[in-house]
Amino acid sequence: MTTVLLADDQPLQRFGFRMLLESQDDMTVVGEAANGTEAVHLVARHHPDVVLMDIRMPGLDGIEATRRIIASDARTRILIVTTFDLDEYAYDGLRAGASGFLVKDALPEELLAGIRAVAAGDAVVAPTLTRRLLDAYVHHLPVVPGARPTSDPRITALTEREREILTVIGQGWSNTEIAARLHLAESTVKTHVTRILAKTGARDRVQAVILAYDTRLVTPM
Repeated sequence: MTTVLLADDQPLQRFGFRMLLESQDDMTVVGEAANGTEAVHLVARHHPDVVLMDIRMPGLDGIEATRRIIASDARTRILIVTTFDLDEYAYDGLRAGASGFLVKDALPEELLAGIRAVAAGDAVVAPTLTRRLLDAYVHHLPVVPGARPTSDPRITALTEREREILTVIGQGWSNTEIAARLHLAESTVKTHVTRILAKTGARDRVQAVILAYDTRLVTPM
């Protein structure tokens, strides 16, 4: 059973999400929050598998709430729900530690699949969309004069093949594309990705893409 916390300042939106989620045999809603502060407190109380997090809420917004939840609860995953797929706040949410984002007008089956994917430890943002998002808001990245990927301990811990795969993950390649272009079995690619996440401390594929940008393995097109 996947436990979900709803964080949205619109009661009708929460009601709709609850009705959809509780129609599923494998999901249950453990609480509702009308703002970020309530979300942080309820996560500490219930430790849900997934938080469906709105961004724009009164008081503590969804970005800061995500940051605090990720810092205090390594188990809970955050799925940002936003109005536009290229909303800069969605980008900030990913950098705060969210495992992905969906737009509010997503189809019910897309929302359910997204929650299941996040609960399983996967990212729900398509690789190409992640790339587009980061390219659009890459100016948010800190500028470190003279910084080189080889100087970052998260990168130096990788083998040459792992570094190559992290680079193409940052470029938006899927596992299938990586396998075909690098002449590897897809199961081998998945093993490499798992090792990359473990060595770098990235929570999921989205965080791996952000790492590739942060360390300048990938630069905007």
